[in-house]
Amino acid sequence: MDRRKEELEKKRQKLAELRRAREERRALLESQSTQSSSATTNSTTGRDRKAIDDLVALVLGERSSTSAATNSGNHSDRGSDVGSDFSNSRPTSANYGYSTPGTPVQTDGGRLSMLSIASQPTPHYVAELTETQAFIADIPPLEHVVYSKEIQTTDGSLEAPEISEEEIRKQIMEEFEAREKQKIAQLEEEIRKAEQEKKQEEIRDLSEEEAKKIQRTQEFAEFIDTSTKLVERALNEKYDFMKDYTLGIDAESDESSGKHVKFICKFWDEKWCKNRSVTDVNWSLKYPELVVASYNKNPLAPNEPDGIVLVWNEHLLDRPEFVFHSQSDVLSVMFSKFHPNYIIGGTYSGQIVLWDTRAKSLPVLKTPLSAGGHTHPVYSLEMVGTQNAHNLISASTDGFVCSWQLDMLAQPQDYLELLHPAHNKTDEVSVTCVGFPDNETTAFWVGTEEGNVYQANRYDRAGSKAGINQYDVYRGHHGMVTGLNFHPLHGPVDFSDLYLTSSVDWTVKLWRAKTVSKTSSQPTVMSPLYSFEHADDYIYDVKWSPTHPALFGTVDGTGQFDLWNLNADTEEPFVSTQVGSGKALNKLAWDKEGRKTAIGSSDGHVYIYDIGEMANPKPEDWSLLQKNISEMISNQENPTSTK
Repeated sequence: MDRRKEELEKKRQKLAELRRAREERRALLESQSTQSSSATTNSTTGRDRKAIDDLVALVLGERSSTSAATNSGNHSDRGSDVGSDFSNSRPTSANYGYSTPGTPVQTDGGRLSMLSIASQPTPHYVAELTETQAFIADIPPLEHVVYSKEIQTTDGSLEAPEISEEEIRKQIMEEFEAREKQKIAQLEEEIRKAEQEKKQEEIRDLSEEEAKKIQRTQEFAEFIDTSTKLVERALNEKYDFMKDYTLGIDAESDESSGKHVKFICKFWDEKWCKNRSVTDVNWSLKYPELVVASYNKNPLAPNEPDGIVLVWNEHLLDRPEFVFHSQSDVLSVMFSKFHPNYIIGGTYSGQIVLWDTRAKSLPVLKTPLSAGGHTHPVYSLEMVGTQNAHNLISASTDGFVCSWQLDMLAQPQDYLELLHPAHNKTDEVSVTCVGFPDNETTAFWVGTEEGNVYQANRYDRAGSKAGINQYDVYRGHHGMVTGLNFHPLHGPVDFSDLYLTSSVDWTVKLWRAKTVSKTSSQPTVMSPLYSFEHADDYIYDVKWSPTHPALFGTVDGTGQFDLWNLNADTEEPFVSTQVGSGKALNKLAWDKEGRKTAIGSSDGHVYIYDIGEMANPKPEDWSLLQKNISEMISNQENPTSTK
């Protein structure tokens, strides 16, 4: 226990001695820095450096005992180190309290006596040895690479090749010939294989039974029909391959100029048209080369369909493009204005039938034979409305006008019965033709068997009810009205209130329709503006030109096709043409350009005529027609002033 206390006390003394030595060293360094001068700066710095080194060596115990003993007796005052050796003024290691292990350190009242330490004998230090292991690393020296600016090539690299140019050329040619021989061999092998396969698959002749079996299939018949149509269209193209463009042609000799109607072609098929009459014709608005014609029954062919509809192509003259059948005579036909593939027909039995050019020859839709539709012949069809909202209007001699939607022919959308109390025997009005003004879907005009024309409404409207207007009667014909057509809404002047009618009384009459909003409150008889009385037979149809405001055409029972121009003459036709063999002409239709007309004959022929430059109106034609119509109206109002 006492020994432990002694060791602790020695450690405390050692720590105190270290603190004191550190304070004295700091004070010494500060005094030396203040007393230095410019003359002794270098020597003082060297001595200070040496003193510091000695002090560090003493603290670390690296100075030998001999040097420590030599320096112990050379003490001097702390402040008298100028001009003397600096090492003699430094205390020895004993002054700082260092001793070897086991050497006692004497103190007086907690402080170390400088004199007592100096008088003591010089202590001897014992070195403590330790073992260390050295690791030798063999690091190769860095190799310095030096490049020269000379060309770094091997010797002989620029020398001429050992092989000559001729040998190189010979090698290339040999390689090319070998490659060509390889290609030729591959081709010969492919040809040989193809010949072998051809021999294996040699086509044999069909037997007579096999050929007949193929010919009886539906696919073979359709293929022959389609391919032959294509060939015939190409062969019927009437183009003058020998035409000489270097020759001058007189403008007056052009067939399309002046008062001339040019015959284009006629459509006739021995199988389908023989012993039949054309009952109606119509042009396609989508395909201008297509014309549809309806036919009645052939009394000499009871096994054939009663009604036939043929679609003719101007580029296919010898046979129809499409053939459609009906169980009853087809009296009226038209292309749908808004569905190019639909063809609509009205029959003698009262049915409305719908064919599709993408389907077979039978109708895809038809109305039922019941009281819900027509039960008498349908002589007139009209389509009114727009692309998104349109209706088919049909009228028959039973006095009914029906409105249909093409996708639902099971029953009519509207059902209107036309009655007039002034009729003899019956109140029913027997309708033979219907006409709608352009941009009008509700009010319409009907021609009847007794020769009168009536205005009717599909729905109730302000001032009038649905049905026939009981007060206004357009009276002028003395026989059945065969045709009724309103002036097209075309050009700078609106003539859509004018309409033409044809009749079996050999006349064509021009009327001005009364405004629907101004209905009469008492019976009123409307007279025609003008009557055209040139014909010598029944006039079966009349149609306005779709492009020329004053031009219209008529066909009659003598085979006469007349073109009238109200701006040129109202007494005689502008152009009169004899069509066909003189048989009665039943129907007339203009194409949408107004240049060509399709005429249906009672002998089953359909004739196509081109009226040429007469279809092109002049700018003054509208104003001139307006003037002529005004004169007709004034003459009608003041009949005594005429002539």
